Amino acid sequence: MGLRPVVVFGILEPLGAWAGPALRCFKRDNEPIVNPGPNIAAAFERELDAIARDASFAGLEIVQYRTRSSRGTIAFSVMIDRPGGADLELCERVAARLNTKLGEQEGNYALEVESAGLDRPLLRPADYERFAGSTVRIVTTLTVDGGKTHRGTLRGLRGEAVAIENERGELLLPIATIKSANLEYDPRADLRRDKLLRKQSNGNIRKRN
Repeated sequence: MGLRPVVVFGILEPLGAWAGPALRCFKRDNEPIVNPGPNIAAAFERELDAIARDASFAGLEIVQYRTRSSRGTIAFSVMIDRPGGADLELCERVAARLNTKLGEQEGNYALEVESAGLDRPLLRPADYERFAGSTVRIVTTLTVDGGKTHRGTLRGLRGEAVAIENERGELLLPIATIKSANLEYDPRADLRRDKLLRKQSNGNIRKRN
């Protein structure tokens, strides 16, 4: 049988520009390494599918997951999200559920569960429609409009291209050329919005007086 896991939870400090915070839950085995069998990877994928269908995890999205082997240990990583963001409690529940299933299998493993954060990746065509109106950063493999890094407001799909709007107008980026795409959080926009809300609130108070 597998080892009973110990799970540690924490908040990652953002590196460089503000990009989160993202929450990361992780588990590490410190016992001697044994060769993991193929069943543990299959169990991981089955349990992810079960979690995604479980009504008690309503709203949960498995953004992406990865399985990789290194020196006899298999490492699993999962990125999750839900409307309003994935909090520490949700990370903890997903990690605990996965650890319970993986602990029944033979072999050492490492498990990491993290929230998508405010800079979540856009991985599927549907993401470009879902997050239309958001600020994004898209990197292309080919030079488009004089560059490979493009920032602007996401405007959805135009056929086989992603449309973003920047100071020069609308730019179409063929999906086939996109290397990476992420939401980009701008704290200045939040400050401007808060300032506007305070101004409107003060104006309403003066009108009542």
